[in-house]
Amino acid sequence: MSSQEITLLNNFLLAPAALRDFMTLQQFTEIFPPAQRSSPAVRELYAEINSLRQEDMDHVRQNIQAEVKRSKQLRREYAHERRLRDDTNVAGLDLVALKMEEELSGEARRKIPHTPQTIYSAIEEACDNVEAEVVEMEEEIRRALEQVQDTVGDLSELRHGQFKQSANGEHIGEEVLATLRRLEAACANPAG
Repeated sequence: MSSQEITLLNNFLLAPAALRDFMTLQQFTEIFPPAQRSSPAVRELYAEINSLRQEDMDHVRQNIQAEVKRSKQLRREYAHERRLRDDTNVAGLDLVALKMEEELSGEARRKIPHTPQTIYSAIEEACDNVEAEVVEMEEEIRRALEQVQDTVGDLSELRHGQFKQSANGEHIGEEVLATLRRLEAACANPAG
């Protein structure tokens, strides 16, 4: 865990956490009915709440320190796993072809770890790439849908005995008959 993360956790979880930081004894006593404000029990209650609050803050500090230690270990484990994964040969995966593809596409493995400054641009680039792929896929889906709708329309016309004209201008029925005659002639005269 970086020092920035530690500072952030401390500032977020501990900064204005003590009771006296956001409520004085005077403000606390004003919460109670006027007849009870001068009671010594109010002071004792304030001191007890302040003490409990302080114990909670100490517990949070200990948890932050434990998280710092844990994150260091997790970071080491992650780096080790990543090195193993990067160097592992997956069955059916040609590492030479993969490296060639990475080099050709300009997506070679990043050896330098990201910093807060570089990660933002990398995420933006990845988002742009994903958005471009989505637009491309939507266009492909639109074209495929048009083709399916045309095919369904053609099949509907065929079902009702209506035939579209073919590309050469004759009706498809005549074209089918001409093709069948050529096939029949080719079968009758296999030599030639």
